[in-house]
Amino acid sequence: MEIAAAVRERTLRAVDVTAQALERIDRVDPELCAFLEVWREEALHRAGEVEARVGAGERLPLAGVPIAVKGRHGLRAADPLLAAGCVAVGATSVPGPGTDWQTWGLGAHGRTVNPWRPDRTPGGSSAGSAVAVAAGLVPLATGSDGAGSVRIPAAWCGVVGLKVTGGRLPSPDRTGLAAPGVLTRTASDAAAWWRAVSGEGPPAGTSLPVTAVWSADLGFADPDPEPVASARAAVDRLADAGVLRLVRPSTPPRLLDPAAAWLALRARSSARHGDLARDLADAHRVRAENDRRLAAVLADAELLLTPTAPTAPHGHEGPGDRYSTALTWAFNLSGHPALSIPAGLGADGCPTGLQLVARHGQEALLLAVAREAETHGAFP
Repeated sequence: MEIAAAVRERTLRAVDVTAQALERIDRVDPELCAFLEVWREEALHRAGEVEARVGAGERLPLAGVPIAVKGRHGLRAADPLLAAGCVAVGATSVPGPGTDWQTWGLGAHGRTVNPWRPDRTPGGSSAGSAVAVAAGLVPLATGSDGAGSVRIPAAWCGVVGLKVTGGRLPSPDRTGLAAPGVLTRTASDAAAWWRAVSGEGPPAGTSLPVTAVWSADLGFADPDPEPVASARAAVDRLADAGVLRLVRPSTPPRLLDPAAAWLALRARSSARHGDLARDLADAHRVRAENDRRLAAVLADAELLLTPTAPTAPHGHEGPGDRYSTALTWAFNLSGHPALSIPAGLGADGCPTGLQLVARHGQEALLLAVAREAETHGAFP
């Protein structure tokens, strides 16, 4: 990251970078409501510690990079980032108490708004993290993704959002559905996050073009035409740039609708015993069958491509009866890593996203393709 390189080279001071981020938050956040808490004194103190570590010769890969963490408890999972030299400036907004739908956020100053259109939601539940990155308050914010909670706000705010392979990094979610993730403005910054939290070294070169399968609906969803057209246009740009090569799989990507299975696994602690046994048996059947179908698709191609969200961002009154998770939560059930990258703008002026799904453990491939997309100008 450019900030880290400058702090390591002593052309920027971590304290100054942090102070500038805090000033932007103070100025802009009363309108955006991206933060629940801002840790001014702690952040400036930590930035001073980073400067001391750099001065002592410690080479920190993320030296002085201001970050935000999802929710009040997000700092618990940020140890690898702090060890790499990041400075946590605050906790970002999540849905408020009693909110049944999660495509929303409630910050210290009120409801979190989409920075592209304040009458629209940014998505959720990593709402504030997406807004903080999209508005330039921080270059990197952590998230967690149980059904699309990183990828959907990434799509609706026009940033990069990565959900890692299920079980690859620690997660407090006992259902196994949620995985850690990150939101950044660039794929390179997301890759820097991945190296810090995974311990992986710089990736080897990626052989282009990468083979990919396109699906507008995964065989069961009913997405609106506009996000489908926007995502497909992004795919075509990547193909024209030589980043992707679309292939026809021997088994088309037609999954069983994962909605009931996901809901059963999430709600099992509150279900009645008889209903629980039946619903969980059905959930495991759907999961096993979709795992089989996804394995067949990804045997023929390196990536599966879809729109990230089936609709444009909704208003603050709520999403109605449309699940914004229709195209994302299948990969929480299956555990595949998935990435949302910007695909364009809809007629409402809000961003849309393209979702890239890879085989288990292939985060580096997702990030490499996203970096190639940036390099070739395929991001809008």
